[in-house]
Amino acid sequence: MRTFFEIEQGDEYQAAQELLTRRCVAWARAEGLPADPMVFAAALDSRHLSSDGRLAFWTPADVRRLLLEWIPRRVAADPAELEGAPASLVTWLRFLAAGGLLDPRGASLLENETAVAEAVEEFRAAVADPTRYGVAKFWAFAARRNGVDVTDQAAMAAFGADIEAGRADYDAQLLNRLMDEQFGRPAPGEERTFAQLPVCLPPAAELTAAVGASRVVARLQAFTEWVGADGRALTGAGNLRLADARELIGLLGTGEEELKARSAADLPQVDLIVAWAKKARLVRVSKTRLLQVAKARPLLSEPEALWQRAFEVFFDLRDAVCRPIWGRGDDTSMLHDLYGEVVPDVLNTIYSLTDPIPVARLRESVWMSCGQRYRVTAGSALQQRGWRGRVDTDLDRVLEVLEALGAVEVTYGLADESYAMDLAEDFVPPVGAEGSYAREVAARLRDELAKPGQLVKLTPLGTRAMRARLLAEGREAGLVGELAGAPPAGLLGVVAEHYTAETGTVEIAGWLATHDGDPEPLLEAVRTCPFRGRAASMLSVLTMALAEATALLHRLHGDQVLAPLAVTALLDSGELQPDDLTRHEQVLVMTEGLLQLLELGGPDIVREQLAELPRRDQADLLEAVRASDHSAALALEEFQTLVAGPLTAGPRRLHTERQMAPGSRGRPTGRGKKSRKR
Repeated sequence: MRTFFEIEQGDEYQAAQELLTRRCVAWARAEGLPADPMVFAAALDSRHLSSDGRLAFWTPADVRRLLLEWIPRRVAADPAELEGAPASLVTWLRFLAAGGLLDPRGASLLENETAVAEAVEEFRAAVADPTRYGVAKFWAFAARRNGVDVTDQAAMAAFGADIEAGRADYDAQLLNRLMDEQFGRPAPGEERTFAQLPVCLPPAAELTAAVGASRVVARLQAFTEWVGADGRALTGAGNLRLADARELIGLLGTGEEELKARSAADLPQVDLIVAWAKKARLVRVSKTRLLQVAKARPLLSEPEALWQRAFEVFFDLRDAVCRPIWGRGDDTSMLHDLYGEVVPDVLNTIYSLTDPIPVARLRESVWMSCGQRYRVTAGSALQQRGWRGRVDTDLDRVLEVLEALGAVEVTYGLADESYAMDLAEDFVPPVGAEGSYAREVAARLRDELAKPGQLVKLTPLGTRAMRARLLAEGREAGLVGELAGAPPAGLLGVVAEHYTAETGTVEIAGWLATHDGDPEPLLEAVRTCPFRGRAASMLSVLTMALAEATALLHRLHGDQVLAPLAVTALLDSGELQPDDLTRHEQVLVMTEGLLQLLELGGPDIVREQLAELPRRDQADLLEAVRASDHSAALALEEFQTLVAGPLTAGPRRLHTERQMAPGSRGRPTGRGKKSRKR
């Protein structure tokens, strides 16, 4: 049971949605809790079609988004039908917690339940307000008012014709308002971003020491102190006086003594620090003087806080970083114009990489981004070389400034071989991957990467700051060690879905170190997991993290609950062969495979596969599953109800194609894959 799917994995997500909704309804009935499948499905859709896509990650912000935006905008139900939605949402959150699915990195169950209670009155107002509807919901309600069955495609087509002919009754003014509000909004799923791999950070003391080595922090402190309590005079153009700027060259160590300058603006390093201090609100302009900001003085004595402030405002410094080449304000590069989009994308690309990336590849990516926004191919070859050169120069300047801050480290050497793998002439991109470089571009990059060149990676300070930025955007950005206090099921579930083998091993080792090294609580979490696929993944990451993994699997061979998973793992690794199994073990493994397939693909897929068997073999298999003594009682019950029952009921059509709107299999539209933000 996965709780994360890519946008293009519509069928897989749909199967998971049906499984989770079905299970939650059954669990709620057993617990005597309210259960509205429509609300459960909406909760899943709201998280799947979000920036991070984590179905089981919930915070008060996610609760409010579902109740105050998603349901009012997208769920075409009358307010009276939605009255119980908050209570059903509480049931949903409790179900996730009870099943060990709730992501421990989100808010606690109590915090989320409190958020639901606090949003109830706003929710009632929101679902009753037609101005909060989406356009699709508007038309669904308009169809109902006109007596049209929205589940009848022919009736809806006729309703569309009535609209075109002016025969249908609807509120055109409200429609225009809703269309205006929806214009420019990303479609569901279009805001999905790439999930970042977990990172490791050194101890806090090392990060503090790194801040002390930041040239930018030292210069900002020195410059602000230099401005002084009385401030400094500015020219009519708003610049420092040239004499003052030349004094700063020595004070800040910018090395610009030999530069010819007619004004302070002609000294790039000094101008950058002045602009940086202004953006960081360390100093301010008042008429013709530059003054210290009194509230910012405590920041000067807190280097780490000052570093973080400097990093945050770096993304607003395009004019000081990407300067005009000939001194004219409009003589800027394409990167200057796209600074706010491209620079974060560059840092997102570098983030979590274990080996420094060749700057040559970054230059190519940045130039491609510029080419997507500007008609560079319309220029002559000479013009294109000039534009490209200016973009490359500005990217180098971006990296230079970030290095001075201490956010990146630029070195020189041969790039890791992995950065040339997709440049080979015979390279075939993975299914669903974006297109590769043009042949001539790939050949040029191959030649560049064969020789030593500039390499760049984030420093620990840069990694920490970028992670904070990613989390603020609601993105997946794990930190090795953050799960040390997580419950066993939460730990294994997150590691299985979001960690690499290496970082997962470190994370689990850290958890064990804080829990007396005892893996039994983790094994118990696997035993009690009600989802077969998830239990298999949890056991897999656990055994990979343990030194005696094979011995453990052999020991679990005799475990009444974990035996099917352990034997399957031993078969997959080659430790056991099919002939080594007893008849009982063979049946257990077969049953395990069918139960996992039922979760992964849904009952239609399982029935279709079994229907291909001869009737006698099919009957024998179903009887073997029924008598298998497999411990997963709930999964077996579903198998009997959803698979065995229909198959043994006699000849019938096994798969009924549902009438679905475009995108109802998990995609936001019927147009295929969606690109994701880096």
